[in-house]
Amino acid sequence: MSAAIAQPPARPVAVDTDTTAGNYFVSNYPPFSFWKPERVGDAEAALDRPPAPGTPLGLYLHIPFCRKRCHFCYFKVYTDKDSTAIKAYLDLALRELRLYAARPFIGGRKPQFVYFGGGTPSYLSEAQLEHLTDEMKALLPWDAAEEVTFECEPGTLSDHKLKTIRDLGVTRLSLGVENFNDHILDINGRAHRSKEIRRAYYFARELDFPQINIDLIAGMVEETEANWRECVRQTIELAPDSVTIYQMEIPFNTHIYQEMKAAGRLVAPVAGWQTKRAWVDYAFAELENAGYCVASAYTAVRDPARTRFVYRDSLWQGADLVGLGVASFSHVGGTHFQNQHDFEPYVALLRENRLPLYRALTPSNEERMIRELVLQFKLGHVSRGYFQQKFGVDLLQRFTEPLRTWSSLGLAHSNGDAVAFTREGLLQADRLVRELFLPEHRNARYA
Repeated sequence: MSAAIAQPPARPVAVDTDTTAGNYFVSNYPPFSFWKPERVGDAEAALDRPPAPGTPLGLYLHIPFCRKRCHFCYFKVYTDKDSTAIKAYLDLALRELRLYAARPFIGGRKPQFVYFGGGTPSYLSEAQLEHLTDEMKALLPWDAAEEVTFECEPGTLSDHKLKTIRDLGVTRLSLGVENFNDHILDINGRAHRSKEIRRAYYFARELDFPQINIDLIAGMVEETEANWRECVRQTIELAPDSVTIYQMEIPFNTHIYQEMKAAGRLVAPVAGWQTKRAWVDYAFAELENAGYCVASAYTAVRDPARTRFVYRDSLWQGADLVGLGVASFSHVGGTHFQNQHDFEPYVALLRENRLPLYRALTPSNEERMIRELVLQFKLGHVSRGYFQQKFGVDLLQRFTEPLRTWSSLGLAHSNGDAVAFTREGLLQADRLVRELFLPEHRNARYA
């Protein structure tokens, strides 16, 4: 098998395929649709066990508030909450952390990484941010954290707010740029405009954030190749430490899908998959020409020696994660669980001093192995030795069929310890890794 996939043939010619509704991006395994409310007891049991020795701990807080809801957004966000509701939410998220901190699985551990996601964390005021993080640190100190990530919408950032964010201890600032063209930003429902991008970016640079990341989306509504190339040019001109590029997808809970459904349309009004992959390929090539290295199916980094993504790498190797906030996901002692995904139930349970758990799943050992394999393959390569040592699995024997197929199509190859995607394979990693799923999960609804 090793020899059979050692030398990939020339890149295959692929035809464009339409973007239809559904989840394309694979963020976990088994699929979320297999997580069940009746398994919440698994989560409670996991929280009452001490942690496995050496397992890193992460902390995630979902800030679900935005100025506008983007037409392609599939996260749980709210644009109608007043200051009283936001304050109540933050206080209850702190109560949630207090409940977790008292459980045996914490075991005196401190977070290796902290992540503020959204929604829009930068929607909060300076006073709200300072109060929130002071209380979080008192409950679960961050002094050992290797990385603190904070997601921002450029239009919510003033100079003073950026300084506050830096003073909180944020080490990785992630700017949700998505596109530099005002018309495309507008028609896709983004709240910010191009002038705000540069103003926020340059002031953040003056504040000496250790890492600034820029997010882009390939294939937004009315995106053109010429505009995409201009977005790549402007990104390189800014010279962020890392660039994250997502390919536009249309999950069922987006505004775009609702419009498609009302019009009886099956095809989304965005570029096809082959076009989006070609645009990401172009971006990666230009970034490499500018001195960046491609670090995953979505990211390029300017200096791999100093630019890491601890949140991603730790989670993809089985770290524990406490997810706070409405609809947040957690992973504790091998058990996955999600919070209540609507505002009112989340609030009601915490007011009763109960964890706001909604659904859970404890994967089998084989499912845990596949989860790590699926996620790590999105880095572009996996280590045969890692999976042999941790799970007792020889990847070339266990996954002979998909690996041989990928090799025959020029999508993957093997070289010693590494099994790696070619660039063509990496560009469609989220589609390919589904072939590693167990049969019962392959054709099921993902979310």
